[in-house]
Amino acid sequence: MSGATLAQNGARSSEKTMLENNKLHKRLCRLVGQAIGDFKMIEEGDKVMVCLSGGKDSYALLDILMTLRARAPIHFDIVAVNLDQKQPHFPAHILPTYLSQLGVAFHIENQDTYSIVKRLIPEGKTTCSLCSRLRRGILYRVADELGATKIALGHHRDDIMETFFLNMFFGGKLKAMPPKLQSDDGKHIVIRPMAYVKEADCKRYGELKCFPIIPCDLCGSQENLQRQQIKALMREWEKKFPGRVESIFSALANVVPSHLLDRNGFGFADLKADGLARPLGDIAFDDEPCAAPSGGPGTIRLQVQ
Repeated sequence: MSGATLAQNGARSSEKTMLENNKLHKRLCRLVGQAIGDFKMIEEGDKVMVCLSGGKDSYALLDILMTLRARAPIHFDIVAVNLDQKQPHFPAHILPTYLSQLGVAFHIENQDTYSIVKRLIPEGKTTCSLCSRLRRGILYRVADELGATKIALGHHRDDIMETFFLNMFFGGKLKAMPPKLQSDDGKHIVIRPMAYVKEADCKRYGELKCFPIIPCDLCGSQENLQRQQIKALMREWEKKFPGRVESIFSALANVVPSHLLDRNGFGFADLKADGLARPLGDIAFDDEPCAAPSGGPGTIRLQVQ
């Protein structure tokens, strides 16, 4: 093969890579914009506190939100916040250097939650629950101090589904991560703008952007966590039955309370034969077809130019 041919093939390969990368960026912007619009996550004048952990997901969230801020028809501010939990060997210089180069407002909060977790949780036990509670309280306080009106977390679609299965399999609840929630004290709104984004896209985007990833040595190294089991289960499902995971995610946005067993979620006790026709009424003796849902996350409409 001649040198000219090799050069042409290399140019075509480079052009194809650039095209794929551009499509990925556009897809992430579209999905994040759709989630924001669908759940009214960000409004005019908001100050959005983006919680930056040093992982691929929160880096991607900050990057995409900065892109959307430049294009959005409304004005909102962004401040990136990192909680330095004083884990051993944590490279404290990486995030300030990266954020300074990015030109975004940021705040580094220094709190030694690592020592608290290691003191209270026996060796080998899961630290995630206590660690997250400590982080949550600190970040709520920081949001107050910074005047943030929204707290943005980098959880993606896979996180939401994994949490759903964790609650169902191990907690006996039909409960996932909501894309938008109010804090227990009613003072804060937490948003998850990447609720429609696949983890695989986050990973690929992180590799594309060369984010300076900081591993979590506190809990990320623990093996055999229940969440890892769920991840493996979902991977196996998607491998054997392509589209199953997508269908499950759509189901989270197509809930029929009257066809579950939650007496608090639906007024079963008050049901009476009142003579009024209902679209989801008498199918008790029917063989229900497994029809594809007509709505769901894929039907959101928010245009962020």
